[in-house]
Amino acid sequence: MLLVTFEKDQDHRVGLLDRNTGWVLDLSQAAPDLPRNMTDFIAAGSEALVAARRAMEANDSARIAPDEVCLLAPIPRPRRNIFCIGKNYRDHLNEIKSLSAGGSAEPEYPIVFTKAPSTVIGQGQAIPSFLDPTGTTDYEGELAVVIGKGGRGISRTEAMDHVYGYTVLNDVTSRSLQQRHAQWFLGKSLDGFCPMGPAILTADAVPDVARLRVQTWVNGELRQDGCVGDLIFDIPSLIETLSAGITLEPGDIIATGTPAGVGAGFSPPKFLKPGDIVTTCIEPIGRLENPVG
Repeated sequence: MLLVTFEKDQDHRVGLLDRNTGWVLDLSQAAPDLPRNMTDFIAAGSEALVAARRAMEANDSARIAPDEVCLLAPIPRPRRNIFCIGKNYRDHLNEIKSLSAGGSAEPEYPIVFTKAPSTVIGQGQAIPSFLDPTGTTDYEGELAVVIGKGGRGISRTEAMDHVYGYTVLNDVTSRSLQQRHAQWFLGKSLDGFCPMGPAILTADAVPDVARLRVQTWVNGELRQDGCVGDLIFDIPSLIETLSAGITLEPGDIIATGTPAGVGAGFSPPKFLKPGDIVTTCIEPIGRLENPVG
């Protein structure tokens, strides 16, 4: 199933997206007993998903036409920072070897940083590059993992049982701020620097996550084309590492890393500028498209 958060009558609601038609089933109407906040819906687990499936089959009257729906990020305001993984594709390591300490050496352990909740924007919203005073705003298309069942000390053999689903994420970055402060948080946590969406695809609809492709276009030019199977640290490893001493909670988001093709990797660099259109696609999750403001 594809779960979305959308706005209607100045209210945020959870819905089910039909990719073939673009129609959205309003769960606040079709199944009013279900949570209306995505994080609470995720925390409700399999029972909420079963009820949503029943509603999808029986409630044509609660369907909303595409032109009447304003999609938001699936989790518009995460309750905690987004966990992010750096240098997790070998080809990306090679293209950025001059940009950060450590060069192109493959990391021995996952490199973890975070993005603030205020970075999150949804499908179609403008990336506020004007907040980057350096003019070095860059894109990083990524697969993001959404945690369902929480826990601490999760082993890699049990890790996938804690995955609720997947979404598309753009880890937008100010490259100069990233280098200037000798850490990644400030350069990656400017307001609006984390487009996400358009939906969460539940894990049961992804038989083999390693086969998913991460592709990013800028103004129609394909810049990134990577396979999740090429991650240096796979999803079970990331969950095991993060949960070793941190309790993961329902609705936590893990951005798994970006493949080669970022703007900083070109010579000269191809940074984003106002008026550009950035599109990241991971099928069958969907396409995340944002203008640059």
